[in-house]
Amino acid sequence: MASLNLSYLTTATTTTSISSLSTLRKPKPLAFTSNISTKFFKSQTFKTLTPLKAKSKSKSTTTHSDLSPIDSTTTITSPNTNTNTTKNLKNLKSRLHNNETLYGIFFLTFSPTLAEIVGLSGYDFVVVDMEHGPGGIPEALACLHALAATNTPTILRLPESSAAWAKKALDLGPQGLMFPMIESPIQAQEAVSYCRFPPRGVRGSAHTVVRASNYGIDEGYLSNYEDELLIMCQVESVEGVKHVDEIAAVDGVDCVQMGPLDLSASMGYLWDPGNKKVKDMLRVAERAVLNSEGGNGGAYLSGFALPYDGPDDLRKRGYHMVSGAVDVALFRSAAVEDVKKFKMALATDGSDDEQEDRQAGDEKYWSE
Repeated sequence: MASLNLSYLTTATTTTSISSLSTLRKPKPLAFTSNISTKFFKSQTFKTLTPLKAKSKSKSTTTHSDLSPIDSTTTITSPNTNTNTTKNLKNLKSRLHNNETLYGIFFLTFSPTLAEIVGLSGYDFVVVDMEHGPGGIPEALACLHALAATNTPTILRLPESSAAWAKKALDLGPQGLMFPMIESPIQAQEAVSYCRFPPRGVRGSAHTVVRASNYGIDEGYLSNYEDELLIMCQVESVEGVKHVDEIAAVDGVDCVQMGPLDLSASMGYLWDPGNKKVKDMLRVAERAVLNSEGGNGGAYLSGFALPYDGPDDLRKRGYHMVSGAVDVALFRSAAVEDVKKFKMALATDGSDDEQEDRQAGDEKYWSE
């Protein structure tokens, strides 16, 4: 390398030559043959630069120097954080293996704002419903972003059980996929294959650039994704109930999600999902799944509550995943009650005492 002549510097000089700039692992002192002050270099330290590297999933602690995403076993706490919003970031699958009962909500509005509120409320999981909700992949991604900010696991319910939908959904990086209308063990096996890369499955690969692998930063993604992904198969027809024990036994199926509304329709009781015959059929399916020994070669029982079959009823019958509400229904009920309250007030021409009572009630109402 040619020597440098920096004539604009007039301080004391030194004469040396450049030895090596071939590596950053063991940086050597820099020196120049020219009129450069030695004062400047005496106090300088050149730090070694290391590439950003994803943390191994086996580590249980993090450091400030580890810039990789938080793994599935890290617990985030803060002295200023409300206990209702502090979540253990173990994935859903590991929590089921620990025999926890998880409580969630179905999400149909695809509103990122409502998704954030739902996440902050403390639900263990949120099912973003692309089967009955109006949103698709872009809208689901916005909800995933909002829920990730609250450390709330997301399950995506697909519009149909197909390789194309599963591939696009999986690339977004949810913790679980829910496949609708599974009626046979063959369909369950196909659903599992949609979630696995060849040769174990048929999932298309773009793992170096998609959100599921933190856009390629998570170097352990291919080694861990099967262990962390929750695969749920919905049984919601008479035909599905006939084969529910075989569906629950399929390798890779983690949960069997019961669908009482579609089941009632398939039995001819669309307008009467609480019919005794529907309940009896549902109990048959539940017992078959429970007998599959969830976590030991079988599947866990999952479902959502109805007015005549509440969340605690499901829990007592052995459900490990219970969805107790739907965002649309929660907002609908609140809106209807709000209007009803006002209309009733208009219809009442009460005394001053009654008006004072209503005012006190309104103050309580708004404070709630």
